[in-house]
Amino acid sequence: YPEFSDVVSVLAPKMMKLLAGSRDFLKPEHFTDDPHHYARNAVFVCPEDGISLFTMVWNPGQWTPVHDHGTWGVVGVIKGCLEERNFIRTDGREKEDEGIVLKRGGVSILHENSVTTFVPNPDHIHKTGVPDTREQAVTLHLYGREMNDYYCYNVATGRRAHVQVSYRDATAQGT
Repeated sequence: YPEFSDVVSVLAPKMMKLLAGSRDFLKPEHFTDDPHHYARNAVFVCPEDGISLFTMVWNPGQWTPVHDHGTWGVVGVIKGCLEERNFIRTDGREKEDEGIVLKRGGVSILHENSVTTFVPNPDHIHKTGVPDTREQAVTLHLYGREMNDYYCYNVATGRRAHVQVSYRDATAQGT
């Protein structure tokens, strides 16, 4: 298996090219939002090959919880502006679910056609969203697995919990 950093190095320019080209592969249902939280719309999911592609639709004020992925990812902005707030785990006990100490890290503000990547090192911990002062954003997320679960972190209590996350199946072939 290739190193995750090699994978994202190859895929980031491809994501940039995809964003700059025709977006005919995206259907109207891939742009479906949700008034209660950001929407995860599956474009392609193949658990056997360990890959998934989602559009995410972010209305103003919608954010993920603080979470990790357990895999690599490549994210491109189709429309609007996405903000990413990173966290650094400083307790040195990456396998533990309690006693977690997170420090705030850097912030990225990604505009239309921007591409970013991440790899677990050992975890890429962040939250992403759109402040309520900005317009709706639509992003394209490619992951190295199905991405139907991850760890959510409670910064105040120093705990994390493994959670299942759902997505709207907007794939042509289904999952």
